[in-house]
Amino acid sequence: MRLLLIEDDETLGEALSAFLRLEGHLVDWFQRLLDAQTVMSEPYDALLVDWQLPDGSGLDWVKRLRERGGTVPIIMITARDLLSERIRGLDSGADDYLVKPFQPEELAARLRALSRRAVTQGAPRVRLGEGAELDLTAKQAYWHGVPVDLTAREWNVLGALVARAGRVVSKSDLEALSTGFEGESSSNTLEVHVFNLRRKLGRDCIETVRGLGYRVPK
Repeated sequence: MRLLLIEDDETLGEALSAFLRLEGHLVDWFQRLLDAQTVMSEPYDALLVDWQLPDGSGLDWVKRLRERGGTVPIIMITARDLLSERIRGLDSGADDYLVKPFQPEELAARLRALSRRAVTQGAPRVRLGEGAELDLTAKQAYWHGVPVDLTAREWNVLGALVARAGRVVSKSDLEALSTGFEGESSSNTLEVHVFNLRRKLGRDCIETVRGLGYRVPK
């Protein structure tokens, strides 16, 4: 998943970013709402937002985002632990609410839960084409029942497409979702990953929509 983390505590921000990257996520971390706002045109799979930030309320920012029609999943990460505050956070547009201090493993589990809700809709596996299956929780791919090894970057590309199953994802958006701001610079890197995924999981696992981008069947 490509994640936007808005957290002003430098120690926590660095620790969460490092942990989530080890988990295979792409993380863009900002300490101020104003700085984070500059990247809101970028595609993200989830936002992790602190409530109290140096330049404003993260909760008010989430509420405005929802009022403008934003649908990206959001987890509030905050020290506010009263029941009334949790209710207010969820009613303002957050999909989940995590109280500090917490173990990063719990945040990772909640992100997996968001991914399952968005992608699998409760199904244990996702089928692609005639012979490919994905277990997104275990990060295991299968070709006609036989386990297939995918690289971390191949999982990022495939995960970004599966999360948007049935929709065309432009090349630029797919590159951003799978590599982030510090991605590979080669102009044909994405095509190489798509080629390798088709080689491992069948040509029909990813469809090229000429002039627009790629998609996977819903």
